[in-house]
Amino acid sequence: MPTPTAPAYTRPALAPGLLGALALVVGVVLLDSGLFIGFRYVVSILALIMLVFAVRGRTWWATPLLAAVAVIWNPVVVIPITGQPWAALQFVAAGVFIAVGVVVKVPTDEAGTTGRAATRR
Repeated sequence: MPTPTAPAYTRPALAPGLLGALALVVGVVLLDSGLFIGFRYVVSILALIMLVFAVRGRTWWATPLLAAVAVIWNPVVVIPITGQPWAALQFVAAGVFIAVGVVVKVPTDEAGTTGRAATRR
C-alpha cells in the first residue's frame, strides 16, 4: 500500500463561497427586513476573505468580481438598488461565490517550500 502524500494545493475559498451563497439565497427572503443589514455584513466580509484567497491562488479574474460584491453589499455605504434587480443580483453573486470557491486553488506549504529551499543557500 503506497504512503499517502500531501496534496499540492487546497481550496480554501470553497467554504466561504458556499457560506456566502447560502447567505445570499437566504437574504433574498429578508430583502425588506431589518435583518438584511446583517446579511450585508456577512456577504461583504466573506467576499473580502475570498478575495484574499483568490490573490493567494493567483486567480486574477476573480478579484474584480469579489471586489464588486464586497462594494455592492457594503452595509456602511449603501448603494440604493431595490426590487427585482437587487433580487437578481443576489443570485448572480451566489453563482460568483460558488464558481470562485470551486476554481481557486492555493498551493500548500509543502509544495511551495521545495522550490524555495533549492534556490536558497
